[in-house]
Amino acid sequence: MKRAITVEQLVNTKFKIMQFDGAWLASIGKPEMSGVWIAWGHSGNGKTRFAMQLARYLTQFGKVIFDSLEEGVRLSLQRAVIDENMREVGKRFLLLHRESIEDLKIRLRRKRSADIIIIDSFQYTGLSRNEYIALKEEFENKLFIFLSHAEGKNPGGRTADFVRYDADVKIHIQGFIAFIASRYGGGDEYVIWDEGAKIYHGTNSNNQK
Repeated sequence: MKRAITVEQLVNTKFKIMQFDGAWLASIGKPEMSGVWIAWGHSGNGKTRFAMQLARYLTQFGKVIFDSLEEGVRLSLQRAVIDENMREVGKRFLLLHRESIEDLKIRLRRKRSADIIIIDSFQYTGLSRNEYIALKEEFENKLFIFLSHAEGKNPGGRTADFVRYDADVKIHIQGFIAFIASRYGGGDEYVIWDEGAKIYHGTNSNNQK
């Protein structure tokens, strides 16, 4: 069992907070640098583009890994990396070619391993509910961001939907706009690609990247 703490101890606990600004602050707030986020949407709606924009921004706060479990390191991922100028972040961003969750855990147990892990997609992890809980509990000081397929307006599958309920930040991507519910504040829509969003939704976007 974990040690019980007093209210005073909780109030005085210092958490590692990422000082977001701009559109990221407006949409997500100032999040803790640990826990779980999930982003889901149908193919062709901007998930990968969003993930790269987010990864680029997060490299300001720590080392970021992108584990491309589903697609692997292929042409479309190369294009996304080029489009978002990921070369500029250097060694603060690392791509993994279909690295299994078991191998990823070995990597994360090393000293000075990545702080933030983006996994595409949750369905390709093969994680059960209990395995997901064990993963986040073992690495409780790291931030996991799962990309997920969608069924309607929710993540695809029971376990992915359980992650949605559990996640600190929930991101539904549709028509190149991220609709975000965050425990850290924010709440504004995040526009991934303005031109695509205008074509899809037929209206002018309010929040510019």
